[in-house]
Amino acid sequence: MSELPAEKVAVGVVGASGYGGVQLVRLLTHHPAVELTYLGGDSSAGQSYTDIYPHLAGQVALTMEAVDLEAIADRCQVVFLSLPNGLACKMAPTLLERGCRVLDLSADYRFENLSTYVSWYGVERDDQAMAAEAVYGLPELFRDRIRTARLIGCPGCYPTASLLGIAPLLKQGLAQPETLIIDAKSGTSGGGRAAKTNMLLAEASNSLSAYGVARHRHTPEIEQICTHLARHEVTVQFTPHLIPMVRGILATIYATLRDPGLVRDDLLTIYSAFYRSSPWVTVLPNGVYPQTKWAWGTNRCFLGLEADPRTGRIIVMSAIDNLMKGQASQAVQCLNLMMGWDEALGLPAVTFYP
Repeated sequence: MSELPAEKVAVGVVGASGYGGVQLVRLLTHHPAVELTYLGGDSSAGQSYTDIYPHLAGQVALTMEAVDLEAIADRCQVVFLSLPNGLACKMAPTLLERGCRVLDLSADYRFENLSTYVSWYGVERDDQAMAAEAVYGLPELFRDRIRTARLIGCPGCYPTASLLGIAPLLKQGLAQPETLIIDAKSGTSGGGRAAKTNMLLAEASNSLSAYGVARHRHTPEIEQICTHLARHEVTVQFTPHLIPMVRGILATIYATLRDPGLVRDDLLTIYSAFYRSSPWVTVLPNGVYPQTKWAWGTNRCFLGLEADPRTGRIIVMSAIDNLMKGQASQAVQCLNLMMGWDEALGLPAVTFYP
């Protein structure tokens, strides 16, 4: 890893007023190698950032600005785009032309084949070459490619939790890919900051519900990476649920083992070896299953494993903070790799507990 730069790297966040944006601002404000030089969003332009988020008083002295790509490129070396789907693809080409590095937290640059994106997101695109250049920003699987990238498509929160649990199964050929089932549960912050009826306290509290059944937009994203890992086309059954807490994801993954004789100790050895160079992934010991609270506010993923000899299946439990490892802190992890810095630089590793 390189030394920290003599001068801090100028960084901007477009879409800084959302939940993902405020996580980025908090992390970047305390990152020792960067300087926040721009916070943007047309709907909040002219507002002091601490008027929007008073808890950052004394930490952030910037005002929200309108989105002006030329001005952003003049002032920033790196730009995070924390925007609704369909907007980053209109901004990234200009920023890249001007020499910026771009990390997109939306779905716009997660897909190698734009026909998949158009089919699931309904946004017409004609920038296939740029989409093909983008690197999928899951460091545990694509660390070397991220280091040389100028455009990162940061993963979704459900795919991050799911793929970290699945990757060793497919990469090592342990499971039958066609048997993959993902049952995932997320806190309400995954729905963003905009008002939605189903996110109201009276609607979500004391209730648990599935949504996007058989058609959630994160399904093709998971399938794309599973296909890459398995080296043939993979279809998964993915069902997300809304759970009445603010943050966190628990993905429980089921698959039929190719070798039903594998026991939990075998799987723990394989997973531990697979993630031996991944400081943010913790493979839990025998009989310990992850809790979302352990990951709150951190960039960590906790994996628990179980083998069921009665059914011949493996059960993998994966817990992350959806706003951190599932969004903002993972993007900063990618920034660290892109710039040649220590992967852990500026990232919190320990939650507040309980």
